Amino acid sequence: MPYKFQSRATADLIMLDATAQRLLALIGKETDRPGIITLEQIPGAIAALEQAVQNDEARRAAAGNGQDDEEVSEDDAPSPRDSVSLRQRAAPFIEMLGRSAAEGRDVTW
Repeated sequence: MPYKFQSRATADLIMLDATAQRLLALIGKETDRPGIITLEQIPGAIAALEQAVQNDEARRAAAGNGQDDEEVSEDDAPSPRDSVSLRQRAAPFIEMLGRSAAEGRDVTW
């Protein structure tokens, strides 16, 4: 079942389960029921997502250079078949969060 993120500041954002669950987990939100990212929580959520994007890009760069990083678990390592980066997957959500914060609105799903 796809996730539908809503804010009064933006159009709805529909995201497939796996992507939405990953992004919500990165910001510390539960995915088993509807939820909210309050205006006060948005800056922290954006920071967490941006940090995860940077970490993902570093892992991809290390994997592309043939370097082994023992600290990277199998769950965190990008799949060779995963050609869509976390940056691409998170960008619409980060934009929604930013616009919602600018207009003083919460984001729900």
